[in-house]
Amino acid sequence: MRLLIADDTPTLTSAVWDALIARDPRGHLLQTWAWGDLKGGFGWTPLRLAVERDGVLVAGAQVLYRRAGPFAIGYVPKGPAFAGADEAAVDALWEALHRECRRRRALLLKVEPEWRDEETACHDALRARGLAPSPTTVQPRRTIIVDLQADDEALLARMKPKWRYNVRLSERKGIAVRSAGVEGLDAFYALMAVTGERDTFGIHSKAYYRRALELFAPQGRVQLMLAEYEGQPVAGLMAYAFNGQAWYFYGASGNAHRERMPNHALQWRAMQWAKEEGCSQYDLWGIPDVDEDPETAPLSGVQRFKEGFGGEIVRYVGAYDRMYHPRLYGLLERAWALRRRGSL
Repeated sequence: MRLLIADDTPTLTSAVWDALIARDPRGHLLQTWAWGDLKGGFGWTPLRLAVERDGVLVAGAQVLYRRAGPFAIGYVPKGPAFAGADEAAVDALWEALHRECRRRRALLLKVEPEWRDEETACHDALRARGLAPSPTTVQPRRTIIVDLQADDEALLARMKPKWRYNVRLSERKGIAVRSAGVEGLDAFYALMAVTGERDTFGIHSKAYYRRALELFAPQGRVQLMLAEYEGQPVAGLMAYAFNGQAWYFYGASGNAHRERMPNHALQWRAMQWAKEEGCSQYDLWGIPDVDEDPETAPLSGVQRFKEGFGGEIVRYVGAYDRMYHPRLYGLLERAWALRRRGSL
């Protein structure tokens, strides 16, 4: 058994890395090579660690580092990934993660696995590796996942009646959804700016969304869609697909023609695209957690909208931290909280 670091291992290419992540049934887009490259262009430094046993990669984690003065913080989004790893390989990966964090003078390592909250053994495994539950998550702890393993009529039948009606109404009201690609980015970003101002949340730069399209489109892992009325964009979304899963990460809408239900049309088309890409589930990505008031939480309206599509509410284990400098932990938690919204 040996530890591999991608930067020092020419054979550990992007394709080999993504194949490792995909061998874990819960292998997530945020652990793919391209995601590390995306974040690498906007303030983070990716490090990819893998454990090889008998010539086969069995475990891996992509760590994103960000400088904090003379120190750093480490973050493993939706990982690690395990593909047939035994206990020794799992231990080797965690030991390497902690060793590399100390080498980079990390103040802490924050880990957010794609593991469900009800799986108590997952919590035990994280604690056993020296991590403790964190009060601050980066990605949403709860989400709604739509099971796509049915025909279109069955998917529509699972929706709340009003949502099913609105999907059909949008077409009758003249809403047309098209795949836009990079040429649709200007229109999408203009809608994002309107949405961010209206709903008071931060958005990324146009360069960020452009880079995401450039990295994931050649792999067929992203789709930028625009909903138009009489040829004018009125709403848009970016959906991603990897490892049999699809995610709705970014959505935007203008202030005009909202009564024509363009957002319902977009979500329905995104689900159909995900099915075409071989995905078995569509993650609507993010609703308020259980300790937030469903009526007053910032995402309460978002939750009501997403619930209408007939999915299952899923809660994950959340964030776990390993503190290397405990006295600075409170300051770092406040910094994470400030970065929480718009974290993708």
